[in-house]
Amino acid sequence: MRPIPESMKVLYFARTSEEPFVEIVTVKPDKRRHSLCSSTDSEYEDLLPVLKDNSQILQVHHLQQLMNHIPARTQGYPWKLLYSTAEHGTSLNTLYRHMAEIDRPVLMVIKDTDNQVFGAFSSDPFKVSRYCYGTGETFLYSFSPDFQKFCWSGENSYFVRGFLDSLQMGGGGGYFGLWLDANLYHGSSYSCNTFYNQPLSLHHDFTIQDLEVWTFI
Repeated sequence: MRPIPESMKVLYFARTSEEPFVEIVTVKPDKRRHSLCSSTDSEYEDLLPVLKDNSQILQVHHLQQLMNHIPARTQGYPWKLLYSTAEHGTSLNTLYRHMAEIDRPVLMVIKDTDNQVFGAFSSDPFKVSRYCYGTGETFLYSFSPDFQKFCWSGENSYFVRGFLDSLQMGGGGGYFGLWLDANLYHGSSYSCNTFYNQPLSLHHDFTIQDLEVWTFI
């Protein structure tokens, strides 16, 4: 019997007292995916985004999950750090100032004093506004304890609203999905109608240890 070419895949389907059914599917070589279990370190690293700056929060498993869930139009681009409490201090006004010159989606990453990591992807950079802004690409996420992504429910469009003294994401039902104070020190997270999310942290009210905002260039 001739050896089966690598570009062919054989699937066997059988039921009790029936002959097996054989289906031969041609797989193009460039479409075959490497198994993470057998790939080399360099191949695995190729699956992760390139960070132009150092992060105080993001680890490999964070990057892997986030890269797989950000919108397609942001994938394949290096990540650039726009704002970090470790580098720029704890000020919401400073965060807004660092967003002023860009017109790209941003990713907020928070680590609280319980060492929980969570945050939000915003289709628009954070800014002060009289009205809510953003699109259905906006979502909340949490690694508390396993990765969860909370997409737009379609219930309302309260995606993001920035004030001088607070930043709000998600609303409806009397609560915000994510709320941060002017000093980027205290925050809260409740279930809201915009995302139908679970609380992002272990506790509804949390204290921020580190906060970063990234964009894609």
